[in-house]
Amino acid sequence: MTRLLSRLSLLLALLIAPMPASAQGRTPEQTAAAALRAAPVIDGHNDVPEQLRVRYRNVIAGFDFADTAAAPAAEGGAVGMHTDLPRLRKGRVGGQFWSVYVSADLPEPQAVVAVLEQIDVMKRVMARHPRDLAFVTTAAQAEAAMKQGRIASLIGMEGGNSIGESLAVLRQTFELGARYLTLTHNKTLSWADAGTDAPNHDGLTDFGRKVVREMNRLGMLVDLSHVSEATMMDALDESKAPVIFSHSGARGVNGHARNVPDSVLRRLAANGGVLMVVGLPGFLSEELRQHAANRAAEQARLESLWRGQPAEVTTALATWDAAHPEPRVGVRVWADHVDHVRKLAGVDHVGIGGDYDGMPSGPVGAEDVSGYPALFAELARRGWTQADLEKLASRNIMRALKRAEVVAASMNDMAPIETPAVGTGS
Repeated sequence: MTRLLSRLSLLLALLIAPMPASAQGRTPEQTAAAALRAAPVIDGHNDVPEQLRVRYRNVIAGFDFADTAAAPAAEGGAVGMHTDLPRLRKGRVGGQFWSVYVSADLPEPQAVVAVLEQIDVMKRVMARHPRDLAFVTTAAQAEAAMKQGRIASLIGMEGGNSIGESLAVLRQTFELGARYLTLTHNKTLSWADAGTDAPNHDGLTDFGRKVVREMNRLGMLVDLSHVSEATMMDALDESKAPVIFSHSGARGVNGHARNVPDSVLRRLAANGGVLMVVGLPGFLSEELRQHAANRAAEQARLESLWRGQPAEVTTALATWDAAHPEPRVGVRVWADHVDHVRKLAGVDHVGIGGDYDGMPSGPVGAEDVSGYPALFAELARRGWTQADLEKLASRNIMRALKRAEVVAASMNDMAPIETPAVGTGS
């Protein structure tokens, strides 16, 4: 009798388990398309504002967002961009966090000015395209915009140097519409360690913890891309609201310091947070990461051998490049990271943060923002259901944004955190 009950239980489990696309009579492409119709992508990170700064110096009278394939190159850069309105539509993007990044090398007073300029220029782009783009600051506004067929446009600040060690500046950027702050960029700050720089604080300082608490009070998402593992852990300890990683990969697939270690992924579900998986090939492919390290080592060797003879170095390095072609990285490796995050954190805690226009190119098959359906079709081939894909596309990040708003509402009676002003003089 016990054996019969076990067999019946197994049969019942098989009957009610989600079926892969092929078992439902749909191709992976059809499953992906259905998911993206029901829940278009809300992408965590796009660097169009940076491109406007470096290519146009924020003078955008000649900027055509209907076609950026021939956008002028910045000095030393490539002609053309990854993002324009037709390709966003083709990629089934329904919402976008536009990154108002400024260089981590700027002195903080200049960084504050620069981030205000970046917020301004992106708002001007939105105002020029009201049929396609809707500036939103809440989850409800984002949902309404997407129902209208407009791309819900949110602002994300990348790098805590942009607040100039001032919670007052943080509050004012929130008032201007910023809805996440990436605590660091590539450099360690006076209050937070970055993942790609020498650590100074073993995570967050007391002021850094205050930044997290004030962001919770405001309803501003804490973004942990770019920060060190210790900073991630401290922020998870401190935050009452879900954290996000706006554009990071999984270190269990690629050991790059920009990726998130398994120890953090295992904590993400308890926080309610979302890792929005990046599309930058160097963060996705371990083979490509190793190739880059080997090339850097070869270049250092050649520069040591041919001191003061740069032409010899250039010739020899070109020979090495010809013998060691750069590995091609396709959407399957992107999908590997998404699968890894799902395995450790759960399907409710993964999203998409492409990093388009902040990298040379996306993976083969998804080189620009039109490529998201290819990633979703690859995941459908692996057995992801339509419901799973809808969570990945936008339902998870929308839930996190709503929860952050609930936490902020619960802190309505809390006064703004005050810290002494700096540079007041005598």
